[in-house]
Amino acid sequence: MITAFRAFSRSKWAAALLVLIVLSFVIVGARMDVFANLGPKHVIDAGERSMNEAEFSTAFGRVRENIQQQAGRPVTNEDLIAENIHTRFLDSQTEQLGFLSWAWKAGIRPGKELIVKQIRQIPAFFNSVTGQFDQQAYETALAQQNLTPAMLEQDLRDQYATEHFGSAIFAGARAPRIYGALLAGAAFETRDGRWFEVTPAMAGQVPAPTDAQLNAFIQENAARLRAPEFRMVSVVLFTPDPGAAPSISDDRIRERFEFKKDSLSQPETRTFVTLTAPNRDVAQKIAAALRAGQSPENVGRANSIQPANFNATPRAAIGDAATAAAVFGLQAGQVSDPVQAGVGFAVAKLTAIQPGRPATLESAREQIVQELRAEDVKGQTYAKVEKYEAARTAGKNLADAAREAGGRIVDLPPFTQDGKLPNGQALNAPPQIFETAWSLTKGGESDVIDAGQGQYFAVRVNDIRPSALPTLAEVRAPLAAQWTQREISRRLAAKAEELAGRVRQGQDIAAVARSVNAPLTVRTGVVRDQATQQSLGQGVLQGLFGQGKGQVFSQPGEGGYLVGRVDNVHAANPAVAGPLAEQARPRITQEMVQAMVQTEMTAGATRSKAKNDVALARQALGLAAEPTAPTAPAQ
Repeated sequence: MITAFRAFSRSKWAAALLVLIVLSFVIVGARMDVFANLGPKHVIDAGERSMNEAEFSTAFGRVRENIQQQAGRPVTNEDLIAENIHTRFLDSQTEQLGFLSWAWKAGIRPGKELIVKQIRQIPAFFNSVTGQFDQQAYETALAQQNLTPAMLEQDLRDQYATEHFGSAIFAGARAPRIYGALLAGAAFETRDGRWFEVTPAMAGQVPAPTDAQLNAFIQENAARLRAPEFRMVSVVLFTPDPGAAPSISDDRIRERFEFKKDSLSQPETRTFVTLTAPNRDVAQKIAAALRAGQSPENVGRANSIQPANFNATPRAAIGDAATAAAVFGLQAGQVSDPVQAGVGFAVAKLTAIQPGRPATLESAREQIVQELRAEDVKGQTYAKVEKYEAARTAGKNLADAAREAGGRIVDLPPFTQDGKLPNGQALNAPPQIFETAWSLTKGGESDVIDAGQGQYFAVRVNDIRPSALPTLAEVRAPLAAQWTQREISRRLAAKAEELAGRVRQGQDIAAVARSVNAPLTVRTGVVRDQATQQSLGQGVLQGLFGQGKGQVFSQPGEGGYLVGRVDNVHAANPAVAGPLAEQARPRITQEMVQAMVQTEMTAGATRSKAKNDVALARQALGLAAEPTAPTAPAQ
């Protein structure tokens, strides 16, 4: 059977059949996507670029951390999603990846030398002792941010590509003169006008609000007035007994010393200098010059490289493993061959070897005593935890078990889910207490929680004060004041609009002002600048410069409402506006370029057919899919 199939596969009929199969995929391929459900799914697909669930979750986590730092309080993914931040971030990342995919295909590709140079300018990647680039510090710093060297290098490539693209557009852009002229013309335009102020007295006395009106006001402002949920808890703390510092026997000290002797010993150290070149050819040249007797400083100066000096450095402190192996394989005065390090090629010259010294019991005694004493204190604490858990298992409640185990019970004041007291201040307590309290119902008692560093606690929720609107009796006085202020503002706006309507109907504004005993202000040549705003107020400027010649305005002012009329408009003096028009062109050009770059990025993303999956993004954040809208019933 197999022999017959092989024979058929070599025949002309097999080739013809293959052609028919290819044609069938061309014709009906859009309806036969048999591979649609195979392979990894991405939150974002943008041409050659993509972002999976883990990458999206990590990136969104950095956004959340930045928002937390700015807000000064814990922020959850649910909080951000309630503000629709996840979709805005998803859309921005989709557009960015789509643009970068297009840019790479278009040939916008930063060189590797630029990336290496940028990495070597980040202070966190340098050894704090030697001041030189440290591969281990580089990888450790990235790991703390959930990044890898490959991810950072890709980020830098993306950054360079975007910056170079924007710079290229800016280099060829220049705003037309008319744009600056329009801006300068508006800045130096002057206006003549008349206006008067409508005061609260003109709107009439506002009667005291009724209970029905205040209750309605509470409902209108429910989101602002609603108090958050508070919880009152008791916390069992497990701490060692005061003054119970355990004594440490010599046998324990000696036993621990023998166990840690190697780590307590002083290792062999070496004094050396390294020069890191961008490629192997330069490194070979450096090695030859060092072997010829030239100093590392002169060799570095000749090759535009800063030597890195290492004084009495143990092997474990050398960040790059290949460099460490080379250095500790040399004799004093020798120069290594070029070694491919994490970044570039390193050449090392060894100047001195400092032999290691074994540790002695006396030199390490104090350190070992402190270590054993700390372990004993933790052991005492954990013994209380075990005694407490045994009492709980036997059926005792939290308070009785705590007393039997020697735990300390502390009653905390009411606090919110994010750890705020009723006065708005933060409660100084571990975050695990807040998380545990909100995972229990009223009367619920938690298991022992390990807070780290040998700290343990248990929580009991004594009472829950649910989120609720205040009663009228609790907020009557301030609420009545707010309601009265709102009514005054409404009446003022209505009165001002009524007076403005009389002016629009043809009555002289001076006569309208006299009818309400309001002084009329008349000004000519009003300019729109900071000094005028301070003297006349923002409301006057908005009214005068927000209307055309002969138009009437009704505008909120400093102490009430303003009713006014624009009598005349004077164009700017060309001799004064001309220099400003030219000065404004660079700023206008910059704003134009920013808009152009944004448009081009959007176009690049469209060209890359960038798309995203909102449901998968929510799944990546550990959230349920958005509920679908209910289908309308059939008529």
